[in-house]
Amino acid sequence: MQLSIIIPVFNERATVLDVLDRVEATAVDAEIILVDDGSTDGTREILHARTEASRGRIALLRHPVNRGKGAAVVTGAARATREYVIVQDADLEYDPADYVRLLAAAHDRGAAAVYGSRFHRGSPEMFLRQVIGNRLLTGLTNLLYGSALTDMETCYKLVRRSLFQELRITSRRFDVEPEVTAKLLKKGVTIHEVPISYKGRSFAEGKKISWVDFVSAVWTLVRLRVSG
Repeated sequence: MQLSIIIPVFNERATVLDVLDRVEATAVDAEIILVDDGSTDGTREILHARTEASRGRIALLRHPVNRGKGAAVVTGAARATREYVIVQDADLEYDPADYVRLLAAAHDRGAAAVYGSRFHRGSPEMFLRQVIGNRLLTGLTNLLYGSALTDMETCYKLVRRSLFQELRITSRRFDVEPEVTAKLLKKGVTIHEVPISYKGRSFAEGKKISWVDFVSAVWTLVRLRVSG
């Protein structure tokens, strides 16, 4: 099964090359689409050099200014050509080795959407406020949409490309996560989950999501539930 890996990047010079090494080491047939979202810390130059050295294996798209993760995902998805798409954050929180597990579940279950859940195995390496925020948002999703998810906010959302492009994502920041989920559920898509590994990082280490994004996620879930 073919995979398009979309990697939104904003000021991640310390980790992005390690992430690319791990992505390229996976045993999957994939195209890699980097989207530099207006980086200003030297990340853009690093990505340019890596892309040039890849001899066509990596595509690099650029935003002239920072527009947000959602906007970068939309840019990458428009370029995707493979059967499934997945988003890979440019830090070291998620392990690309888990792609194989997600793709296997999609194949075995004939699934259009498979999420990698950080909570399937118990408690992940995550700060308490992140755990609480995730639990609240996942619980709200299940309440509003009648789902039974354990990790709505996961970055690893494997979705059939044609379906993902039909969603017409409009979110520009981290509210892309609830928007994708809400629109899949409103379409009647069954979202399967498989366990994945996770190692969270702190704000001091570069984590960018905040309480503002939590409020935005709540609003997105409610707004899409009541809209036509």
